[in-house]
Amino acid sequence: MSWYSVAFRKQEILDQLRHFDLVLIAKPSEVFGEGEKYVLDQYMVQGGKTLWLVDRVAMEMDSLYAGGGSALALPRDLNLADLFFNYGLRINPFLVNDLYFTQIVLATGQGSDSQYDPLPWLYNPMVFSKNDHPINANIEAVRFQFTSPIELLGNDLQKTVLLSSSPLSKPDGTPREINLEMINVPPDREHYDKGNMPLAVLVEGRFSSMYRNRVKPLKLQNTRDEGPANKLVLIADGDVIKNQVSGGRPLELGYDKWTNAHYGNKEFLLNATNYLLDDTGLLDIRNKRISIPLLDVEKIAEQKGKWRVLTIGLPVVLALLFGWGFNAYRKRRFAR
Repeated sequence: MSWYSVAFRKQEILDQLRHFDLVLIAKPSEVFGEGEKYVLDQYMVQGGKTLWLVDRVAMEMDSLYAGGGSALALPRDLNLADLFFNYGLRINPFLVNDLYFTQIVLATGQGSDSQYDPLPWLYNPMVFSKNDHPINANIEAVRFQFTSPIELLGNDLQKTVLLSSSPLSKPDGTPREINLEMINVPPDREHYDKGNMPLAVLVEGRFSSMYRNRVKPLKLQNTRDEGPANKLVLIADGDVIKNQVSGGRPLELGYDKWTNAHYGNKEFLLNATNYLLDDTGLLDIRNKRISIPLLDVEKIAEQKGKWRVLTIGLPVVLALLFGWGFNAYRKRRFAR
């Protein structure tokens, strides 16, 4: 959806969006125009659910590899700050540096002596769930890559932090040079004192248009300034939904082919989608826990003799009685 398409097909695009229960905005890289935001604003105000995965800082591992191990992390302005502000959220242009990290694999050595070793990477947080909401219940740790902290702002909407960085994390400001050499520098734990930064947030309540008291960038039919109860999820990382590829085919979401590790990205996104769409049945099934009662060891030791007789001796006795009775019946029958 480009500014040109919205400007000349504004009503058609909004009418098409109304046929969808949920819109997924994954890792946008181009600036949103006011017309695009107004169409999305009206979609949300009128009950449409949205799942946002947004990078506030422009930084990729491919940039490091292509740049000889070094690249510049820059703030990325998508012109979405006022839209998120309307819902009480702000993604700050920092990179989360976390001592609870996932690994990256780098080649060491040269030629035939090259080895691929998993190494710590502090900008890839391994985020553990608190299991305090249906969306984050019973999932493995979620892998983030170059994520940013979300700031919660005051308004009448209810906000639930679904995932946050570890207590041992800190925000690194941008612009900033990122270098693979930092792997060889031990982190100073004393500086990791600003942790528990929100990385994924659920917003619920009655949504109001961000253009309520502003000049509308487009003329649309059947617009509303206030809407019914609605909800959205904002994740401050576009790579949470990114699959790895092997042999030209995408691998299962959450699987890292380099370390053979499995993360909970897929389950987290499925839970978020089901919750936004009110598919509580699927959520209940996925989050169901099966408890296996443990046996009483002392009771087993006390009654093992009785149960041996019942489970081993009794079947043998019954089999012998059946055989004796059957033979007696045959003798009586054929003796006549």
